Amino acid sequence: MSKVRVRKETGKLYLDFMYAGHRCREQTILTDTSANRKQVEALLSKVQAKILLGELNYEEFFPGSLNLQKIQQKQMSGFEASNDTNLNSSNQKNTPLFSDFADQWFLEVKIEWRSSHTRNVESIIESSLKPSFKSKRTGDVTKADILEARNQMARRKGRGASGLMSPKSINNHMTILRMILTEAADRYEFENPFRNIKPLKLQKVHIEPFSLTEVETILQTVREDYRNYYLMRFYTGMRTGEIDGLKWEFVDFERREILVRETLINGETEYTKTDGSQREIPMFGPVYEALKAQYAATGKLSKFVFCNSEAKPLDHNNVTKRVWYPLLRALNLKKRRPYQTRHTAATLLLASGENPEWVARTLGHSSTEMLFKVYSRYIPNLTRMDGSAFERLIQSRVTEEVIEIEGLSYESK
Repeated sequence: MSKVRVRKETGKLYLDFMYAGHRCREQTILTDTSANRKQVEALLSKVQAKILLGELNYEEFFPGSLNLQKIQQKQMSGFEASNDTNLNSSNQKNTPLFSDFADQWFLEVKIEWRSSHTRNVESIIESSLKPSFKSKRTGDVTKADILEARNQMARRKGRGASGLMSPKSINNHMTILRMILTEAADRYEFENPFRNIKPLKLQKVHIEPFSLTEVETILQTVREDYRNYYLMRFYTGMRTGEIDGLKWEFVDFERREILVRETLINGETEYTKTDGSQREIPMFGPVYEALKAQYAATGKLSKFVFCNSEAKPLDHNNVTKRVWYPLLRALNLKKRRPYQTRHTAATLLLASGENPEWVARTLGHSSTEMLFKVYSRYIPNLTRMDGSAFERLIQSRVTEEVIEIEGLSYESK
């Protein structure tokens, strides 16, 4: 039973062992590395040796441990099974308030996140989770409480198609709640009420890429000072934050590559969405020329490739409202979010016959799974499963039979 384990949520090592009929899990601040694991395993070996000799001074090894009181209570009673129930009940009553523990958990784990994710999680805790559980202690939260909180979220106003919170947003909130309760249950040893609660099902992503003709029309019509910007979006598939936060230091004209290293969030650049988003995008002919022209316009004005008159990065909400949507209306094109330029790049690259794995890397995907799942219906023969091969086989056989019949008719004459 004794083992050194790693906490999935934090990556920190902890000791897991039995003592005095009680399962003890003692946390460390060490991350899961080979050297740290050897150090914790050595500590566990000492603890096991002391247990075997009956000489373990628990407080000496783990001062301030939450397990001390439980172990002392168990040692004082000869009825461990009965005490298990009492301890669990007592433990739940002594757990901290949900709001207090949520704050503690947030402070402990936020160092692992980038700043934008930290802001999102803090917002979810303050605006959604704390109000849902108010004065409840973590050990008193029940499955029914969790499901009721989820139902309340589903009735809140949001950006979903119905004007309410979308299933994706609700799942994001519930994920943070699950992480908090899982940590609390592990530390204070009560049954996690979040068990067996499945995330809401999400609808399949609906994309509306532009045709090549539409792309060319847009680029011919858009304002001159935004032509290079939208050409880049259509022909590179860069995410909004990636292109808005692109700096000249990451544009390699010599190698004809765009180095995606940062993304712009709330006016500040930071590390990209994921490690897989770190990539190099080749400058195809039009892209190279567009960037050369853009450098002539803003290269000495700002460190950002695309900027406003104050040399600051573009505000995508402002650009979308002032430039993008009016342009679509003027061209009588269906209103679509600017993100559809990324979907357009994907479909155009695949339709041209480029290798799906290369396309995935260019777009910053970790695998080709999303390409085949999202874009396959727009690309003839992308998966060689559109029926055209079978149609050609049948057609060839019909042609052969006609030739054979005509040949026999000719010979009979």
